[in-house]
Amino acid sequence: MPQPDQTPQTTGPVAPATARYTVVFDSTWSAGSHPVDFPASAHYSGLIGGTHASAVDFWREGGLATEGIRRMAERGSKQPLDDEVNRAIGAGTAQYLLSGPALGTSPARTSMGFETSQAFPLVTLVTMVAPSPDWFVGVSGLPLFQNGLWVEEVRVAVYGFDAGTDSGATYSAPDLETTPRKPIARLTYPLESGGVVAPLGTFTFTRVP
Repeated sequence: MPQPDQTPQTTGPVAPATARYTVVFDSTWSAGSHPVDFPASAHYSGLIGGTHASAVDFWREGGLATEGIRRMAERGSKQPLDDEVNRAIGAGTAQYLLSGPALGTSPARTSMGFETSQAFPLVTLVTMVAPSPDWFVGVSGLPLFQNGLWVEEVRVAVYGFDAGTDSGATYSAPDLETTPRKPIARLTYPLESGGVVAPLGTFTFTRVP
């Protein structure tokens, strides 16, 4: 009587538990791309964020800004957003705090490296659009591990967001606290030109072999 085939079935290589990435922030924000009221001193604050699980988010469109997001968006400060990430690390919902360089002008480019793992496959990273009342760009909960595989490369167009904490309408507007705070929302004026709101640049995440 024929015996059943006992040959083990292979399913392909198993993805490693951890991965390293480089993120490149390429700012295309300029007087040519965003001509309305473009500031002479255009720049960005230092990159700040973390790698985390889906049990936590540090900002999201339509949600209210935390104090950390407010201070980042209004002042370019990494504190207390770094404290919020560290608290999540202590609670077991995040793994690494990410802190990278600023851009002293725009257009320009900067980059940083980081590590992540299958247990914490999401990345959140932000930077203040400066000068501005409370505007920023970034990604929130971007997945780097999908369908059992590490993403080799993903490029994300980043648009301006209003943190909803300052009611100033121009780059150099004086402080005008928004009470109560409004939800984080995609920014239109003064980034809109000819009926189109162009991205301020891209974040490109590339896996390092």
